[in-house]
Amino acid sequence: MASLPLLPGPDKPKLIGIARLAAAGESLPEGHNVEYFTLPARSLLNRCTSARMSFTWTINPYRGCEFACKYCYARYTHEFMEMRDGVDFERKIYVKQHAADLLRHELRQVKPGEEIAIGTATDPYQPAERRNEVTRAILEELARHQGLEIGIVSKSTLILRDVEVLKQLAERNELFINLTITTLNADLARILEPRAPRPDLRLDTVRKLNQAGLAAGVICAPVVPGITDSPRDLEALVRATADAGGKYIFANPLFLKPCSAAIFLPFLEKEFPHLVATYRQRFQERAFLPNSYRKRISQLMAKLRAKYRIVNAYERYSERTHPPMESETQLRLF
Repeated sequence: MASLPLLPGPDKPKLIGIARLAAAGESLPEGHNVEYFTLPARSLLNRCTSARMSFTWTINPYRGCEFACKYCYARYTHEFMEMRDGVDFERKIYVKQHAADLLRHELRQVKPGEEIAIGTATDPYQPAERRNEVTRAILEELARHQGLEIGIVSKSTLILRDVEVLKQLAERNELFINLTITTLNADLARILEPRAPRPDLRLDTVRKLNQAGLAAGVICAPVVPGITDSPRDLEALVRATADAGGKYIFANPLFLKPCSAAIFLPFLEKEFPHLVATYRQRFQERAFLPNSYRKRISQLMAKLRAKYRIVNAYERYSERTHPPMESETQLRLF
C-alpha cells in the first residue's frame, strides 16, 4: 500500500510529531474523492485544559471528517499534520490504529466526575467507521469499566449499529448521546452538510435510541445567522426533538476560525451572496459573534424548551454533565 506523499524534500523542514506519523500512514483503498490512511497514534485520550469546556477528556477515533460540513470548525486540526488546504480535512481521513489498546491503559488517568467527550473534532460514525470499527472498539473497551461519564456527538445514523454495546456501556456508566441537527430543511442540510445523513433520519435515530432506553438529545450547532436562525425554524427543531423523545436540546452559534472561513465564505458567495458583506463585517476581526446574538439565541432556546416541556430532562442533563451554554461555549478542537 502506498504512503501519503507528505515527506519533505531537501528544501523543506523535517516533519515531526503528528505530521511525521501522518506522512508515514498507509493508504487504505475505498472512497469517492476521499482517501483513507492509517495513523499510528501514540495516544487516544486527550486532556481538555480550557476552563470553558464542560468535559475533561476528548476522544476522536479519526482525523478529518468525510461529512464535509461547510461550517466545520475542526478543519484546522489537519494543520498539525502540515496540511494547509482546508478541503484536505474532508478528503484525507486518518484512521487511528490500536485505539482500544491505547485507551485501556490511558483510562487509569480518568478520575471520578471527569467527563469523556467522543467526537468533538471528527464524527465518530462517519463512513470510515462502517469498515474500520474504531469507534465500536472504543465503546467495547469503555463498557468494561464503570463510573465513567461519557458523551458522544454525531450526525450519523450508523450509531444504531452499536445499540447493544451502548446499552452495556450505560449499565455501569453515565452516557449521553448527542445528535447534531442544524436544520430540518433537507435541501438546506444537503448544501450545508453535503455527505451527512438527512435531518429526518437523525431525528429518527434520536427516537430509536431513546426507545432503546438510552439518553439521547439534540445539539443545534452551529446556528448559522441568516440561514438557520429564524425563530420559526428553531421552534420547529425543538418541537421535532420533543416529538422524537429527545431528552434535551441546546444550541451554539456559528464561529469561524480562519481555516473555516476560507471554506465557508466562498460557499456563501455561491449559495447566499446577499449575506457575504454582513459576514465579512461580523467575522473580519473576530471568530465569534457578538454577545448580544449569543444571548438572544440562548433566551429563545430556553423559552422553546419550556414550551415543549423538555426543561426537566434538560436540567438533569445540565446538572450531570454541565453542557455548553448557548451564550458562550464551543467544543474542544482535538
